[in-house]
Amino acid sequence: MSEEVKKTGRPPKDPDAPKARYNLSTAEKARRATQARIRKSEKEAQRKIRAATKQKYRANVAKKAASKVEKALQGVESRTIDLGDVDVLPKAVRDLVGEAEIVFKPNSGPQEEFLSSPEQDVLYGGAAGGGKSFALLADPLRYCHNSNHRGLLLRRTLDELTELISKSKQLYTKAFPGAVFRESKSTWVFPSGATIWFSYLDKDKDVTRYQGQAFNWIAIDEVTQYPTPYVWEYLRSRLRSTDPELSKNLSMRCTANPGGVGGWWVKKMYIDQNEHGVRFIPTDLESEKPLVYPDYHAKAGQALYWRKFVPARLTDNPYLMEDGQYEAMLLSLPETERKRLLDGDWDVAEGCAFPEFNKLKHVVEPFELPTNWPRIRAADYGYASPSCVLWGAIDWDNNIWVYKELYVKHFTAAQLSAKIIEMEEWDPNPHYTVLDKSCWNRTGYGPSIAETMIRAGCRWTPSDSNRIAGKMEMHGRLGDNEFTKEPTVKFFNTCTNIIKQLAGIPLSKTNSEDVDTKAEDHAYDALRYMLMTRTSGYVSLHKSLNDIKNSTFKPQDATFGY
Repeated sequence: MSEEVKKTGRPPKDPDAPKARYNLSTAEKARRATQARIRKSEKEAQRKIRAATKQKYRANVAKKAASKVEKALQGVESRTIDLGDVDVLPKAVRDLVGEAEIVFKPNSGPQEEFLSSPEQDVLYGGAAGGGKSFALLADPLRYCHNSNHRGLLLRRTLDELTELISKSKQLYTKAFPGAVFRESKSTWVFPSGATIWFSYLDKDKDVTRYQGQAFNWIAIDEVTQYPTPYVWEYLRSRLRSTDPELSKNLSMRCTANPGGVGGWWVKKMYIDQNEHGVRFIPTDLESEKPLVYPDYHAKAGQALYWRKFVPARLTDNPYLMEDGQYEAMLLSLPETERKRLLDGDWDVAEGCAFPEFNKLKHVVEPFELPTNWPRIRAADYGYASPSCVLWGAIDWDNNIWVYKELYVKHFTAAQLSAKIIEMEEWDPNPHYTVLDKSCWNRTGYGPSIAETMIRAGCRWTPSDSNRIAGKMEMHGRLGDNEFTKEPTVKFFNTCTNIIKQLAGIPLSKTNSEDVDTKAEDHAYDALRYMLMTRTSGYVSLHKSLNDIKNSTFKPQDATFGY
């Protein structure tokens, strides 16, 4: 007898033996299945009863509130009032407003302007501490009475999103009692059925997770954290609604501080387009053409939508300005960071390649240039990407004055040559002409780009394309001369593209000695070719010859020879 039998009274189990199976009758199986279905049906019915009861309660509360508002508004011609006009309304309305708990009141100034902007695409950006994030949380609440309202709020990282969710919990449950935040889906569900989805997106390619989704309100907090406009442009395709109210109020909203990896495209899209606080027709980021209805459309020439930039300032936030501690902290930052976060200066980019550049020092009003100053022309050619041509004048102290620019796309070499010749019709002939030396490369048996332009009557010489040496030369030119205490290169304020690029072009992430070539750098390259041209010898000789030409003979010793 085995030890197992002695202990348990039964033989050991065979691990390889098939498991015991109970042969239930067909009737028993049917009975059990019926019982399971009954239990499931009862649970579902109870759930529906609870949901219906809750919905009925919310509907009654909403009906009573609506009835109260409707009664108070009797005799009021317009149901839409401007901010600050409550005092002119009937007493019943004022009493109703007085009874209500003010959950959020925007600060007067930019925050109030942002929340009242009717434009479809609005950026609220600038200095830190202006109340941008809280305004972004409050903005979609205006539509939460509508069951069809679908909102999407994005941050770049999960940690940043968590902070936004925490702030929303302080606001949403007070504004809409009964609103529930579903943690598993990071979604707010409001009593009306409206939803706001909080999400994060750290990689551009992950934007396709929103494919097939539809939202009437889309927002990104700190949009400059995205290196390209790809995410923002893709999300625009998700902006739609069939609801009559919501379809008329489709909204794209974003906030940002100056700088960041995406500062260059945000600045180009919003900051450089028009006067701040004034709506404007947006332009395509690549072609720079205005986004309007095509000629064949019934609305030909009208804006597809309107865009606006609302600047934020720390001084607009009385809560942070009250004790002055936050302001003192910002004042203690290094100069570049202080300009960005305290002053809201968009001309100072994070990690900018040329911190020496200052519009006050380097940009001047146009003036009539002396005709005897040698002229120089430099160009960086592109077809799909922009072509940039810069013209400069060299004074007798070897200072370069960049006085004219041409910045175009989709120009062939022959077309660009014709345009250059046209723009030089009333200029003195250039003494120096430099073109990117890669334009002399041949890919076949035909003429190179440079040869095509020369045949068209636009002469060139190959540029010095040493990137590191060119950048160092630019640092030297933009910095102050040790004797004059002035930079040795300046720009007419009509040369807008080179000014924008010098102010915003960032350093390379992989090579600290070069600029980021993924950023827009065509005007920068043209200027680099210009500054690397050996001009000093010619200018010195020309100056000496000119001095001799303009001098008169005056003997040192009047009695010599007598």
